[in-house]
Amino acid sequence: MSHTSATVRNELQHVLVALMKGILEREHAPALWQGLLAHQARVRDHVAVIGLDLTLDEAEGHAYLRQKPQLEGEPELPRLITRRQHGFSTSLMLALLRKKLAEHDAMSGETRLVVTLADIVDMLRLFLPATANEARLRDRVDRDIGRVVELGFLRPLKGRDDTYEVRRILRSFVDAQWLGQLNERLAAYAKHAGEALAGEAGAAHE
Repeated sequence: MSHTSATVRNELQHVLVALMKGILEREHAPALWQGLLAHQARVRDHVAVIGLDLTLDEAEGHAYLRQKPQLEGEPELPRLITRRQHGFSTSLMLALLRKKLAEHDAMSGETRLVVTLADIVDMLRLFLPATANEARLRDRVDRDIGRVVELGFLRPLKGRDDTYEVRRILRSFVDAQWLGQLNERLAAYAKHAGEALAGEAGAAHE
């Protein structure tokens, strides 16, 4: 094997391993990002063999793997990318963060959107059952923030307690069509919250 071939193989291996582990971002792994751009066609061919698609957004600077949709007549492959079902409050937080990101992009020249725990609590307050216990509400929101951080859509900022960057990859997971239906979804969330509150009140009087 020539030196050039060995170098290409090594770059390709590192890119594939990074993608298998999660999201690859230009900002945090510039060398791997350049390797991905250089070998994009080979990466697509390699992951296609195991039923995966490469999602690459050069403008935003991130890439990740998705399970390919099964076509009619094709044998079903075991899933490598696990589907995640999110609870009501986590889904609501993702929806509101995506909405805030869209508003930020429309009104600001800054690419980074930074939010605090207090900001997120305020966004969610209208859609969560009313509670007199502010500390309990913040604890609940803090737990959901932890889930969203694990999903990769929020990044805690070092040295700034309860402060997060909304990662722009959220734009890829919550697309423009979904965002266009967001008001209907938020109305449904508000109804769900009201029903939950009514149920809690009924239980308290039994």
